[in-house]
Amino acid sequence: MEQELATKRIPRQVYDFSGMFSLALRLVVGWTYFSAFWRRLILENKLIEDAPGYIGEKFNHFLPNALGIKPIIEYLVSTPDVLWWAMVLFTIIEAIVGLLFMLGYFTRLASIGVIGLAGGILLGSGWIGSTCLDEWQIGVLGVAAGFTVFMTGGGYYSLDRIWMPKTPWLKTRKWYPWIASGELSIKENIIKQIVVTGSIAILALTLFTNQAFHGGVWGELHNKSVKPKIEISDTGFNNGQLKFTLSRVEGIDVYGSFLIGITLKDHANNIILELNGNELANFPMSDIHNKYVAKVKPGKYSLIIPLGAKAEINIGKNINDIPAGTYKLELTDISGATWEADITKK
Repeated sequence: MEQELATKRIPRQVYDFSGMFSLALRLVVGWTYFSAFWRRLILENKLIEDAPGYIGEKFNHFLPNALGIKPIIEYLVSTPDVLWWAMVLFTIIEAIVGLLFMLGYFTRLASIGVIGLAGGILLGSGWIGSTCLDEWQIGVLGVAAGFTVFMTGGGYYSLDRIWMPKTPWLKTRKWYPWIASGELSIKENIIKQIVVTGSIAILALTLFTNQAFHGGVWGELHNKSVKPKIEISDTGFNNGQLKFTLSRVEGIDVYGSFLIGITLKDHANNIILELNGNELANFPMSDIHNKYVAKVKPGKYSLIIPLGAKAEINIGKNINDIPAGTYKLELTDISGATWEADITKK
């Protein structure tokens, strides 16, 4: 029996039926990727730089807590021209992959594309989602769906099944079913091993990312998309002016943190310098040096800091006459949250 299993291959009919049973999965998952192209170019152009809803700025939101691919994201959001081309290419790939996946044409090749796109979403933005861990769920389910359809092929309802008989010169190529549909030229026991190994690996990826992003397997749960968090770095004084770099690393991605106060205090808690919401709403852009596509900028009532933004702030008020020592810089959000950093003047 074991020897028979080692040489037996799964017949074509099994692939036709298993692919047919996964039709709903193929259509829905394919649409989730094709719809990205549809939304960005057909319903509304979201590839216009500096326009509200620009996809490059949304991509910038992934940066603070991306897993493994953070250097790639940082490079792209630091070079706007390259980022724009990357977003155009990414949108085109999503359109092609999604459409082929739905139609069942070069189904297995499209499945690899789905796994790649879903994996990128998972690693880049799996930490984002204020209520239902949206991006993480999209990522892990996309990887699982891509793997499943790769194993089944397009099945009965696919263009592969219709057009493969019409291209006999391709049909005879052993590699062709590996990028389209139909019977895979490997033994049944090997296919079983691939399915089990792949499924366990995807489950391990699911558990690992769930724990890394949200603490969802053990320990304390955490969600970095609920409250804004700002990090302060590179503090100092430059020609009598206060300078520091701020970056927003947590919070909801659909709107910014609203900074309504910047205060500098000495060791006795005396206020040396203070800017309120109205002053920050009129803060000069020439004193804000943004590093990425997502920009810190004055708003109607505050200084707006989008998720993933990083900027050097120079406060033009001359405070050169303060004595040497350690001072405390405090930033205040409209929510009441505050962030502090020490600044030393020599």
